[in-house]
Amino acid sequence: MPKIKTNRGAAKRFRKTGSGRIRRSKAFTSHILTKKSTKRKRDLRQGTLVAKADEKNISRLIPYL
Repeated sequence: MPKIKTNRGAAKRFRKTGSGRIRRSKAFTSHILTKKSTKRKRDLRQGTLVAKADEKNISRLIPYL
């Protein structure tokens, strides 16, 4: 049986936590920042966990991470 290929795009966007959940960074941080409040931009810097509904699909994309 051949090995499963890791989706390289997904590997750059997600990483696993110690407990096995998947971390992601938040969107809307790259441009058009002047209209966003300082509080909102500060909140967007923090990473967050992937939703339970999406975990199964994403973990298939990154089987060895």
